[in-house]
Amino acid sequence: MTACARRILLVLLLLLPALAQASVQVQISGVGKVLAAAVRANLALTPYADRAVSEPQMRRLYASVPDEVRKALEPYGYFGARLVAGSYKRATGKTADENWTVTLHIAAGTPVRVTALQLDMPADALQLPAVRRAVRAFVPRTGAILDQALYTRSKQAVMAALQADGFLDARATQHEIAVNTATHRAVIKLAWAPGPRYKLGAVTFTGSQFVPGFLQRFVPWRVGEFYSQDALLQLQQRLTGADYFAMVEVNPEPRQARDLVVPVAVTVAPAKRTVYSAGALYGTDTGAGIEAGVRRRWLNRYGHKAALDTLLAQRLKTAALIYTIPRPGQDNKAFNFGANWLDSNTATSRSRTLGLVANESREWRGFSSSFGLDALSGDYVVGGENGNSTLLYAEASLGKKKGANPVYVRNGWAVSAVGRAGGPLSTTAFTQLALDGTWIHSLAPRDRIILRGDAGATWVQDFNALPPQLRFFAGGDRSIRGYGYQTVGPRNAQGLVIGGRNLLVASATYEHYFLPKWGVALFADGGDAFNGSAFRMHQAIGFGLRWISPVGPVRVDFGFPIGDRHAHGLSLHISIGPDL
Repeated sequence: MTACARRILLVLLLLLPALAQASVQVQISGVGKVLAAAVRANLALTPYADRAVSEPQMRRLYASVPDEVRKALEPYGYFGARLVAGSYKRATGKTADENWTVTLHIAAGTPVRVTALQLDMPADALQLPAVRRAVRAFVPRTGAILDQALYTRSKQAVMAALQADGFLDARATQHEIAVNTATHRAVIKLAWAPGPRYKLGAVTFTGSQFVPGFLQRFVPWRVGEFYSQDALLQLQQRLTGADYFAMVEVNPEPRQARDLVVPVAVTVAPAKRTVYSAGALYGTDTGAGIEAGVRRRWLNRYGHKAALDTLLAQRLKTAALIYTIPRPGQDNKAFNFGANWLDSNTATSRSRTLGLVANESREWRGFSSSFGLDALSGDYVVGGENGNSTLLYAEASLGKKKGANPVYVRNGWAVSAVGRAGGPLSTTAFTQLALDGTWIHSLAPRDRIILRGDAGATWVQDFNALPPQLRFFAGGDRSIRGYGYQTVGPRNAQGLVIGGRNLLVASATYEHYFLPKWGVALFADGGDAFNGSAFRMHQAIGFGLRWISPVGPVRVDFGFPIGDRHAHGLSLHISIGPDL
């Protein structure tokens, strides 16, 4: 044996005892999962679950177990907990991976319960809803087991509520828990001194690319209003939502306060100024196509914006240019001016129109609203007849949606309403109202139901002077599946669909996901586009396949019309995008 080999063998012999040391497995009985987890977390043995331990070490570690058990359960209200029985033994065998097994049987004993809860909060602070809610929600309540973790969280919640509403110097003047282990009773006494209530001061902005004073429009308070964490968060959200900045930091500076007025420093960093977008699309209604857009987050130092979006598909071509002058504030007002071009070729009509838009948009009681003027002019063919019209009309809209994770909404809804009215400066006078709504509800972790409804009504002097986009049709991916796009509606003498004055459509879809991103669907749709009271139900049922893509669900549906002499057989519908 060479000298080198002898040295290697000697090192292995020296390491052998260490390699033979064992790891520790702890088995706990007599208490529930929560208490067992608390005990396990407090044991000095626990770190050795995947580490070697010698027999002398095991004796020292096990000797401290009774005291560790008692201390682990005291914060949960069990002051008389004890180790009833326990042992540790080494697994049989001589292998290097043998384990120690520690068995602990614990008796938690009678828990200490809260017999009195005394919370003293001055009336001026208690008048504030957030503070009042935090005090009322304080736990543990009288009669409950004394859980010190809950007690600590409740104290922190009360203090956070005080500070969020401007009591920045608030402190607890009394915080004690009197425990009588003999009678298993505890008395909690807490008192707070809120101190003076601070106010919000002026806001200074650093890093802005806009003229001085522009960002002040986003500030949701006036100097001298009471300090509010919600107001600071609202400022943060407004600045972030404006889409001007890559970074927004809102920092109140209480140390700089004068006469209880806290200045606020805001630091921003401009986002990328120009955003480009492009993508491919396919829908049964539109065919295959591409869409592209360019958006300028700001055009000048006054925060004006502009966007251009185009879509080129087999049966639909559009281009829209919009110029926006924002007027930030509580209602997030903006003035919008735009032009749009449309070339649509469906199974029932062909139209080429140019539109001009000028409106004011704002937030109103949680809804997005707009009101303005639209001008629309162009040529169209519908029902085999040529038409041309120029319309100038007022348009108002109101909409709201709610639902987490817009890519795949488990529970949510969306509603919208649009009203239009054209007068003597138009080819024909008309009034129109359109409503639609969607409701999504999760029935189980992998199931959801989607209900949808659309309704509309038009009052018009000369219906033939309305271009196709202002007439009502039914049928298609987002209408009555089982029918082609815009193939449901009143017909002329030649039997061709010409659209109707009124619309009423409803849909119900049930989805089940057998994999996280893959599912199947069953649906039933029905409705009609009609004139006057000549409503005739067009019904369809079907099934489909779903895939949750990064841009929203991909829907492949197969629909079957029921009892309709104008439509029969199987219709394929493919659509992509969010449900709301």
